[in-house]
Amino acid sequence: MSGKVILVGAGPGDPGLLTEKGHQALSQAQVVVFDRLVSPAILALIPPRAEAIDVGKESCHHPVPQEEINRILLEKALEGKRVVRLKGGDPFLFGRGGEELELLVEHGVPFEVVPGVTSALSVPAYGGIPVTHRDFCSSLHIVTGHARAGKELSIDFEALRRTGGTLVFLMSVSSLPKICRGLLDAGMEPEMPAAVVERGTLPQQRKVVSTLEHLAQDVEQAKIKSPAIIIVGKVCGLSDRFDWFDDLPLKGKTVVVTRPADRAGTLSAQLRQLGADVVDYPCIRTVARTPATELDRAIEGLSAYRWLVFTSPVGPGLFFERLRAAGKDSRALAGLRLAAIGPKTAEALEKFGLTADLVPATYDSDHLAQAMSGVEGPVLLCRASQGSPALPNIFEKNGVPFADVPCYDTVYENPDPAPVRALLAEPVLVTFTSASTVRGFVESLPGVDLSQVTGCCIGPATAAAAEKYGISVVISKEATMESLLECIKEV
Repeated sequence: MSGKVILVGAGPGDPGLLTEKGHQALSQAQVVVFDRLVSPAILALIPPRAEAIDVGKESCHHPVPQEEINRILLEKALEGKRVVRLKGGDPFLFGRGGEELELLVEHGVPFEVVPGVTSALSVPAYGGIPVTHRDFCSSLHIVTGHARAGKELSIDFEALRRTGGTLVFLMSVSSLPKICRGLLDAGMEPEMPAAVVERGTLPQQRKVVSTLEHLAQDVEQAKIKSPAIIIVGKVCGLSDRFDWFDDLPLKGKTVVVTRPADRAGTLSAQLRQLGADVVDYPCIRTVARTPATELDRAIEGLSAYRWLVFTSPVGPGLFFERLRAAGKDSRALAGLRLAAIGPKTAEALEKFGLTADLVPATYDSDHLAQAMSGVEGPVLLCRASQGSPALPNIFEKNGVPFADVPCYDTVYENPDPAPVRALLAEPVLVTFTSASTVRGFVESLPGVDLSQVTGCCIGPATAAAAEKYGISVVISKEATMESLLECIKEV
């Protein structure tokens, strides 16, 4: 029984420009065949269970020939697999998507096409260049600047000049001098505004805005490399006025995110929206205790407690999972008061229809302990097995009976250190949201000089853990992701 092939346009690089349908197809893939122009942030979305096949094509260098790519798609589909062919930009705009479907059609293999956001429109937009504007042009023309192997560039430059429209050349950096010369020889004015945008939509984006006469020279001086696109037309003169991407507050900054992979998404996405180059480097993960003997025992005796306390957003979900396993629901919490270490933990409770009775003004264990210093027990602490001693200490000091019940463990990951190790020769920002992330980060890089690291820490306790390893720190005003983002913007 044959499987299915889905051609997915991955867009120009910014993971936010991957379509929802493309993301859904990727999440369900059993095999993913991808090109070099697919950004690392999108490749990170490939399911761990899926077979990932790199066919990394680039100009004049095809490690895997097109015919072999076509064969791979066919063979994997005939194995009954759900195959995603992940291509930069849009698969049908100079993406050879039609060629890849031909062999599938011959063998009756089902397929689907998910269009992608093309760089021809999105990259100029990220460079502040609207490809159409009624004051300057009435047409847009998208041209490949890449000649087939062994052949000369074949473009009707006179026809393009006569259109009077905006010209966008894809896959064209190596042909830039020929393109500029061709347009000039066809009679286009030397002063015509023109631009090249390199690595468009990505944090490393650079652009050169010039005139048609001087563009090739200016691009050579700037050492612009592929991938890049060329835009020629009067609309390029709007680039400085409309440049929003280069003005993002974190443009040019690299930020390493050490949160668990299943919780890093929001922070990483927000950092990317602010222009940062984000390196996801999960150093820890949370694992539910199995068997959860202590938690199950506490749930059976739940009526004996006056307070139920959660110290992270992970806790409520794991608690209610065990509550349901015991044949109970939220009615079992009748008479209990609820405390949450911060608003995100309170939000996790709200998903179960519950409102926290106590959330400290400052969101950390020390302030939660202070806020609960006068409560009447018994208190049930539902938290990590390696939790802060602040709460037990204050309860013991005040004679408040309590049970400290671990519902999950913090496990240290072993991420590939190479991407981060390469960054540490220059100043780099690293986010730390707990003392555990600090320890996991340091232990993953044994013997590495951390003097160039600035730890962006979510609270004093996390900062203290970082300082023990000689890491310079800045501390968010509040223990929230929003406050941590503001802290990063100020570094």
